[in-house]
Amino acid sequence: MARDLLLDTCAIIWLAQGAPMTSDALHAVAEAAETGLSVSVFSAWEIGMLAARGKLSTSVTPLKWFDSFVEMSGAAVIDATPPILIGSSFLPGEPHGDPMDRILIATARDRALTILTRDRAILSYAAAGHVSALAC
Repeated sequence: MARDLLLDTCAIIWLAQGAPMTSDALHAVAEAAETGLSVSVFSAWEIGMLAARGKLSTSVTPLKWFDSFVEMSGAAVIDATPPILIGSSFLPGEPHGDPMDRILIATARDRALTILTRDRAILSYAAAGHVSALAC
């Protein structure tokens, strides 16, 4: 069953670098590339922060790296709207403590997307039924 995906920043990096991912995740990405692959605008910020801290090495600027990934993957960049940002403050249950991950969760809930991630807290939150997520 095809599903529209929202890539967590870690998934963006692993896909860009060809890092190993589960076959289910790779299949979902291939399907979503046809129907709906998305990234949050906040992933651009996280890419910049990782590069600034020396945790993401690139031969181009972080902006060029991010833009190249978006172009290559055909992903849509989802803006952070007021409903998403405010919604991240009122998530049900016991949501993730990281503000960027809360925004990612709120984005997925707002747009009915499945988050592709390895973040254990997001996967646990999904297991509690609050958001759709797929481990990669």
